[in-house]
Amino acid sequence: MYRHILFPTDGSPISRRAAKHAIALAKASGARLTALHVIAPWNPPVYPEATMVPYPELYLPREYEKAARKAATKTLGKVTAAAEAAKVRCDAAIVFATPVWKSIIAAARSKRCDAIVMASHGRRGIEGVLLGSETHKVLTHSKTPVLVCR
Repeated sequence: MYRHILFPTDGSPISRRAAKHAIALAKASGARLTALHVIAPWNPPVYPEATMVPYPELYLPREYEKAARKAATKTLGKVTAAAEAAKVRCDAAIVFATPVWKSIIAAARSKRCDAIVMASHGRRGIEGVLLGSETHKVLTHSKTPVLVCR
C-alpha cells in the first residue's frame, strides 16, 4: 500500500495523537516513516529595546536556532521512540524554512513519500478565515495523498 510516510509534527497534543495513526499506518503497510519538524527561521525583533528581555534565545540568531533545534529534537525523539517500540523504521528531519506548508510538501517530494499523515489544528472564527491552517494549505496544494487526524 504505502512505502514511505511523512509525518510533520509540531509536538502539540493533537500531533502526538496523530503520531499514533502515522505509526499504525506505517506498520500495517510495512512502510517506513519520516518524522518532520519545520522551524521558521529567526526573525529579528522590530524594536531594539526588545532585545533587553530575559530570554536571549528569542532574540539572538544562534541562540534561537539552538533552542529551536533542541525543542525539535525532543519532539522528534518521542515520535522515533514510539515508532521503534512498534518496530517501524523511522527517520527524523528538521528543516528551517517558511512557509511551513511548502516545506512539508517539498519534504514529501524530495524524500519520495507516497503519503502524508498530519494533525488538523482546526482554527475557528476570523483566525481560520484569515490565516487558514498549515494542514489546509498542504491539502490544497499537495499531490501526495494526505491523511488528516483530529
